[in-house]
Amino acid sequence: MNKIKFDYRYVLLLAIPVAFLAEPLGWGDVVQFLAAAIGIIPLAGYIGEATEELVAHTNPKIGGLLNATLGNAAELIITIVAIREGVLELVIASITGSILGNLLLVMGLSIFLGGLRHKRQTFDQSLATTNATMMILAIAALMVPAIFGAFIDVQHHEALQPFSLGVAIVMITIYGLGIYFSFADEAENPLTRDPAHLHEASWSVRKAVIVLAVATIGIVFMSELLVAAVEHVVATLGWSEFFLGIIIVPLVGNVAEHLVAVQVAMKDQMDLSMEISLGSSLQIALFVAPVLVIIAALMGRELAFAFNEFELVALAAAGLVSVFVFKDGKTNWLEGAQLLALYAILGVAFFFL
Repeated sequence: MNKIKFDYRYVLLLAIPVAFLAEPLGWGDVVQFLAAAIGIIPLAGYIGEATEELVAHTNPKIGGLLNATLGNAAELIITIVAIREGVLELVIASITGSILGNLLLVMGLSIFLGGLRHKRQTFDQSLATTNATMMILAIAALMVPAIFGAFIDVQHHEALQPFSLGVAIVMITIYGLGIYFSFADEAENPLTRDPAHLHEASWSVRKAVIVLAVATIGIVFMSELLVAAVEHVVATLGWSEFFLGIIIVPLVGNVAEHLVAVQVAMKDQMDLSMEISLGSSLQIALFVAPVLVIIAALMGRELAFAFNEFELVALAAAGLVSVFVFKDGKTNWLEGAQLLALYAILGVAFFFL
C-alpha cells in the first residue's frame, strides 16, 4: 500500500483566505501582513515545481533560460508591486537581502547540514571558479553604480536615471552571456552531464503551465496585501521598512528554493546545491535588480542602485567570504557554521539599524 506523502504547502495555503479576510473582519494589518507572507511561501514553491517540470520537457539550454527567467519570480512580483506603490526602500533592501540570504543563510545551512551528514563534501571546481568570478563581478556591478550614483545624484540629479538604465542594460547583457556560456557546451556542464542532477517530468506541459499561471496570479494578490500592510506593520511592531525588505521579504519569496538547496546538499549533491544558491544570487544581482530599475522607469518611478553604506559593506563581506569558502571545490560543516554566523550578525545589526 502506497503511503500518502504529506505536503507542507497544503497547510500554508490556508493563510491565503486569512490574508483576504483580515481587513474586512478587522483582524488588523499585522495579521494581513503575516498571512500574506505565509501564503506566498507555498505559491512560490508551486512556481518552482512547475518551472522544474517545464524544464524537464525541454533541452538544457531552454531549461536554463526558463530557470533564469522564473527562478526568482515570486520576489520579482513582490518588488514590482512595491515599486508601483512607491515603497522603494523595501525594493532596494530586498535586493541586498536576497543576495545575503543566498550566499550566507542558504549556502551556510546547506554546507553545515550536508557536512554534518557527510563530513567533507566536494563539487566541480571549474564550475566553482567560474561562479566565483561571476559572483565578484556581480557584487562589483552593484557597488560601482551605487557609489558613482550617489555622486551623480548630488551633482546633476537628472542624469541619475539614464545612468542607472545604462548600467542595468549592461548587467542584463553580461547575465545573458553567462547563461549562454553555461549551457553552450552541455558536456562541460556537470549539472547536465550527471544523470543524478536531471529531473524526470511527472507533470504534463499543460498541467505545469496551469499551475505556474495560477500560482503567479496568487502571488500577485498576496503581494498586493503584503505591501499594503507594510506601513502599518512598521508602525505597530516597530520594525523598519528597511529590515522588512532585507530580511523578511527575501525569506518569504525564496524559502521554497532555499529548502531544495539544503535538501540536495544533505543528499551529497553539492554541485546542484551550490548552483541553486549561487545561481539565485547571480540572478538577483545581474538580472532581477536591473530589470526592476527598467520596470520602475516604465512606471514613472525613479529607482537607482541606491544601496547605503551598510548594505555595501554587507554585500562586500558576504561576497568575499563565500568565494573563499567554495573556490577550492571542498566544504565542511565548520565553513557552513561560519557563513551562518555572519548572516546572524548582519541580521541583528540590520534589526537595530
